[in-house]
Amino acid sequence: MSTTKLADVEYVVHSLAQTTVEKEKEFGDLDAVVGDGDLGYSLARGFEKVLADWDSFKRDDVATFLQQIALAISSRIGGTSGPLWGTAFLRASAAAKTTETIDGAAVVAMLRGATDGIKKRGNADLGDKTLLDALIPATDELERRLAAGASPEECRTAFAAKVRECADATSSMQAKRGRASYSGERSIGSPDAGAVAVAVIIERIVADWP
Repeated sequence: MSTTKLADVEYVVHSLAQTTVEKEKEFGDLDAVVGDGDLGYSLARGFEKVLADWDSFKRDDVATFLQQIALAISSRIGGTSGPLWGTAFLRASAAAKTTETIDGAAVVAMLRGATDGIKKRGNADLGDKTLLDALIPATDELERRLAAGASPEECRTAFAAKVRECADATSSMQAKRGRASYSGERSIGSPDAGAVAVAVIIERIVADWP
């Protein structure tokens, strides 16, 4: 996987922000099946702030840029989504500080940092029916592809496909975290809204890659 430039990171974040704003109703409807229905609203409010402040963010390096995104999100997103997504970006920023070159290995480290942050902040792990059940296996797949010498395009495509596969697979799981966990066995049969939202976001990022 070739070296990732700051421009690539900017593209990913901007695409993510646009998608969450555009898909506010869709993500909210997904969350309303067994959750409290506020996922779409919460994410849209936070990433509206990111888009509104876009030109003011410092772009000295990837770590600084991501740190500012984290702060913007945390200041606007309510409920449980704000702390989780804010922590994810902060941990990704911290991982970016440890390397001078943002290559494939660094991208994996940033994703690992983000998911570890979500685990700790949300007291969640694999099997709890959260976005972690999509992101962690997809990061494992990305790491495997990189080790096998796959091209950047192949890595992105495989990552997106794995996220979607694992997000859809959460339908068979029982929720153990968040409002959805109150539904008990009724949460089985519908996918986790956060995992599906991540799949939609990443598919858009990969499909429109410049």
